[in-house]
Amino acid sequence: MKRHIALIEDEPAIRENYRDAFERRGYRVSVYSDRASALDALRNNLPDLAIIDVGLGDEMDGGFDLCRDLRHCSATLPMIFLTARDGDADSVLGLRLGADDYVTKDMSLDHLFARITALLRRTDAWAESSRQPDELLQRGRLHLNVDRMTVAWDTTAIELTVTEFWMLHALVHHPGHVKNRTQLMEAASTVLDDNTVTSHIKRIRRKFQQIDPQFDGIQTAYGFGYRWNAHEA
Repeated sequence: MKRHIALIEDEPAIRENYRDAFERRGYRVSVYSDRASALDALRNNLPDLAIIDVGLGDEMDGGFDLCRDLRHCSATLPMIFLTARDGDADSVLGLRLGADDYVTKDMSLDHLFARITALLRRTDAWAESSRQPDELLQRGRLHLNVDRMTVAWDTTAIELTVTEFWMLHALVHHPGHVKNRTQLMEAASTVLDDNTVTSHIKRIRRKFQQIDPQFDGIQTAYGFGYRWNAHEA
């Protein structure tokens, strides 16, 4: 069965060009030109992956709103922002809202397809692991259910995206060991640039700090990467 990609893009020519490219690669594609029609169609019939433009018609940040709504529908739906806007503030906001990646429209199709393939492969791996008994991991106050991809600090649940979960899992699996950005990407089965990896780590930290302002579980090894504080293990 063909994998289903939803493409939300308000420019007709761009929308059709990407639709053709995706269909040539063997995907089934649904296209939408605005936030309202996409949400109405997708909330009860989620695709395998969503690719969303940030600006949608008169809604300058309509893609951000759609991402937030779809993330409420599914914690695991892979989402990529595909946009002409390449400002750091936009990319960070997109990741904060729960997107898995943020790429610009000048990116080559080969690179974009590599990212799509990685995200879908990760979804397949998670579905396969969910058929096994739950794997639990505890590091001090941190509790991870690996198969259900749930996280709690003490007894308080922390909502992470799939990308964030696997990056955290890579860090806590071996406390004190430094993981570089490439290793974190491999753990999350995705292809990201260094700035996007950094944004994900900052977002994970922020979520913990909202629960515990003294949180110091994720430490930066400057010039190398990140590690889970062994004192939290």
